[in-house]
Amino acid sequence: MSAENPYAARLAAIPAERHEVVVAGVRTAYWVYGPAEAAMTILAVHGFRGDHHGLEPVVAFLDGVRVVSPDLPGFGDTAPLPRKHDLDGYATWLTAFATEVAPGAVVLGHSFGSIVSSAAVARGLATPRLILVNPIGAPALEGPRGILTRLAIFYYWAGARLPKRLGDALLRNGLIVRVTSIAMAKTKERGLRSFIHDQHDTYFSRFADRDTLHEAFVTSVSHDVRAAAADIVVPTLLIAAENDDITPLSAQHELQRMFRDADLVVIPKVGHLIHYETPRAAAIAITRFLQPSDGDTP
Repeated sequence: MSAENPYAARLAAIPAERHEVVVAGVRTAYWVYGPAEAAMTILAVHGFRGDHHGLEPVVAFLDGVRVVSPDLPGFGDTAPLPRKHDLDGYATWLTAFATEVAPGAVVLGHSFGSIVSSAAVARGLATPRLILVNPIGAPALEGPRGILTRLAIFYYWAGARLPKRLGDALLRNGLIVRVTSIAMAKTKERGLRSFIHDQHDTYFSRFADRDTLHEAFVTSVSHDVRAAAADIVVPTLLIAAENDDITPLSAQHELQRMFRDADLVVIPKVGHLIHYETPRAAAIAITRFLQPSDGDTP
């Protein structure tokens, strides 16, 4: 039985439609939330192994905003890239998608989505502002759980090298998914933890195939936002977590200084799951960041 979604009532009040489009050779599934006449559109890019569902709790608290949320290539309902799933492939796809579906939208990326989004914007994706939630601001191997990252590298390597049936079973193993979920969740609230685990159980294995997953994983641990920061000229918001196991808070402060114009908001008592545990706080920070200032209409 599925766990109760604490954000279901708010989501139910928001119009939502599923669409498909072919961009960069990829049949891409995406969802549009909010009023069609909204003055502001956000293009939301989810993290590794997830799909658009992961960012829905944040969407639930973004009143009066239109949100376009695609599944990344090779995950959820979106087909794999017709090429290697490297950073150039993902950034090229995102730029093509934004141009076709959400031109002029504010770009938002969570976790792995922060790497893809920042790379695309640095390479020319036109956006008035950039928002990065749980940004990957340092190499994963240097994070607080660098040892676990090395174990993950072996896990994905083994999944790609074992005979197909065994490798696929390993990568979709429910126990490993649950252990990963337990390690990431920081909340002590039982109902919220159950919801988080249910989300990971339901959506964490909706990847196209093991080769796609392995390529995407290698991309996720081989890059971080720092490489793109200096080339991003638009105002940027970094929403970081006090207890993030992927990028420590000290590295987020260093990352902020690499941008030409970046604000940093730190959410306390949360880790790498801001989008599940503290979506309202994230939405408040986003709403404040998008408020027009004198002479500035994002």
